[in-house]
Amino acid sequence: MKKIVLTFGLISGALLSAMMLATIPFIDKIGMDRGMVLGYTTMVLAFLLVFFGIRTYRETAGNGQISFGRALGVGLLIMVIATICYVVTWEIVYFNFLPDFGDKYAAYVIEKARAAGASPEEIARQTEEMKQFKTMYDNPLYNAAFTFLEPLPVGIPMSLISAAILRKRRRED
Repeated sequence: MKKIVLTFGLISGALLSAMMLATIPFIDKIGMDRGMVLGYTTMVLAFLLVFFGIRTYRETAGNGQISFGRALGVGLLIMVIATICYVVTWEIVYFNFLPDFGDKYAAYVIEKARAAGASPEEIARQTEEMKQFKTMYDNPLYNAAFTFLEPLPVGIPMSLISAAILRKRRRED
């Protein structure tokens, strides 16, 4: 199981990291909204490897059978490995190449609130929240924890769906 989980987790993580590295230079041109859509689309594609990893495990280690629980466990392990690769890549990029990302993100959030017609009090509150966010986000542990949460809304459902589709019990004759 270790070899299958590591192989598919690292391939998925490499895809997540490669797409992040490929899109970051263009984030100012494509915008934050499109960047997020592109990022989550990439996560869906990378987490398709969860399906193939579970299937490979079922066919090799499980002799063609796998319970939902075991399939979910394999899928979640693959997802966690991929997510760790994603976090490590972001930590390197953020702290070495994008030290102004927090400021740009804060400006984006405040401008979005302004464009939505927020009151001056609301914009002032939002500005203060973004200052606090930037301070916390500059802490590597907080940054890593926050970044680890990003792929979970995609990875967990992909693991659940894959486990449900691929579960296969022994036939009772």
